[in-house]
Amino acid sequence: MNPTEQQQGAAPDVIVLGSGCAGMMTALAAADAGASVALYEKADVLGGTTALSSGVAWLPGNKYQAEHGVEDSVDDGRAYLTALSHGMILPEFTDAFVGTVNEMLEWVEERTPLRMRLVPGYPDYHPEFPGGKPGGGRSTEPELFSFDLLGEWAERFLGFRRSMYVGETPVGGGTGFLTPEEEKRRADEQLEGLGRGMLGALLKGLLDRGVEVRTGTAAVRLLTEDGAVTGVELADGRRVGARRGVVLATGGFERDPDLVRSFLRGPVSNSPGAPTNTGDGLRMAMRVGAALGVMREAWWVPVVTIPGFSGDQYSGHGVQLVQRERTLPRTILVNGDGRRFTNEAANYNALGSVFHAFHPTRFAYENQPAWAVFDQGFVEQYGGYGVPPGGEMPEWMARADSVAELAALIGVPAEQLSATVERWNELCAAGHDDDHGRGDSAYDGWCGDRNHYPGTAATLGPIDRGPFYASPVHASSLGTKGGPQTTVDCEVLDVDGAVIPGLYAVGNAMAAPTGMVYGGAGGTLGPAMVFGYRCGRAVAGV
Repeated sequence: MNPTEQQQGAAPDVIVLGSGCAGMMTALAAADAGASVALYEKADVLGGTTALSSGVAWLPGNKYQAEHGVEDSVDDGRAYLTALSHGMILPEFTDAFVGTVNEMLEWVEERTPLRMRLVPGYPDYHPEFPGGKPGGGRSTEPELFSFDLLGEWAERFLGFRRSMYVGETPVGGGTGFLTPEEEKRRADEQLEGLGRGMLGALLKGLLDRGVEVRTGTAAVRLLTEDGAVTGVELADGRRVGARRGVVLATGGFERDPDLVRSFLRGPVSNSPGAPTNTGDGLRMAMRVGAALGVMREAWWVPVVTIPGFSGDQYSGHGVQLVQRERTLPRTILVNGDGRRFTNEAANYNALGSVFHAFHPTRFAYENQPAWAVFDQGFVEQYGGYGVPPGGEMPEWMARADSVAELAALIGVPAEQLSATVERWNELCAAGHDDDHGRGDSAYDGWCGDRNHYPGTAATLGPIDRGPFYASPVHASSLGTKGGPQTTVDCEVLDVDGAVIPGLYAVGNAMAAPTGMVYGGAGGTLGPAMVFGYRCGRAVAGV
């Protein structure tokens, strides 16, 4: 069979591999530009890691800021990303990203069912840097979307129904609960928000345009002819041609131990993302000579694992992000020496770097293992780890009547842990963390005690009421950032810097356009939306 032929029917113009935000945006933009599109998803359900996410997209200078009185500009966005770049962001990608935000949003509102809105007040992750926004304005989220409009597709997404806005969740300052009446209304109307709400709206747009969407369809190899990519070989042996191009939107490689060991700068475990992120797109691109970039980096995040837990949004294996629990007062992180080693309230991506600190004499990662240590006051006031305020902490957590006894349970030096807690309490009494600057950034208290935000009291508080608790904390990632290097229109480059005709990459399957930077909440999905839009138009020939 000729590689450019299909077994049944005419070959589509474009094949998109992957159904997360980047893949769906690409497919929709290409279809809207007149291309025939087939979207193939490896899993039996749609959405990838986007379906498990908050659906927040970080978009500097976005069109929604004016109504909220936010002052921002393309220049501010450029200055901010450049200040954080450490040489890993190519200037042309910064310009393409910030310069396409509103063009993309205008298109989204005019040509798709997706509607975005501002998450008021959510600060950038490094707001004190040039161009940063401590008062927020760059993080956007989808409006609620009714899955009634999807027919049989409504039940074919990863994760479970979450009918909330970010502002209604604890991370956004809400309680995480709706009134019974509002919960019933949203359930009756099958309204969903967050990541699945975003994807539901995009899928509706794809179905309306006649895009062929298939689940349980994995690609294993790219077909080539005279150096150009002409289609894909599927896992069942079928060969499907693509007249204009193939788009890799297959996610990252965090679920493949060999690729993780080969490329990432430090160890990760217990990934909370989609279990299908095993580097399929990366391997396909490497086989045809693609150049690679940003391979050492990931969207780092600390997590806890919950023994015996099932039914959570993270693929059912009991993994939870440690976000609010490490930011609230009355808790700290310590390493195996029983010492604090970081600003616990820093954004999760930046926090990942401290877990990769390496001790040259011990020849070991000095901040792994790590524990979150907190007290009964934390439990009564805030709860956490799936427990409401005043609830009973789960049995798998270490618990003791004194700090010294707790140290014995988790295997750290009792004298040092006691000294660490005593030092922490002194800093809290003084109102400033002289050791690690926790609370200095406008971001630090955002996920803390909002009754005291802004201010250091949102995140500083003593650990002085027994019993005392400790939970293991693991270095993990939401996804990897490395992949094929591309042009700003997502055309994959070969090892000599030339475009590989017919091959494109987006989302976590491309070399991250923002390098090691996570600009703010939605720092993954913002670029995914923008470059997905650019990619779709490019592969369609617009």
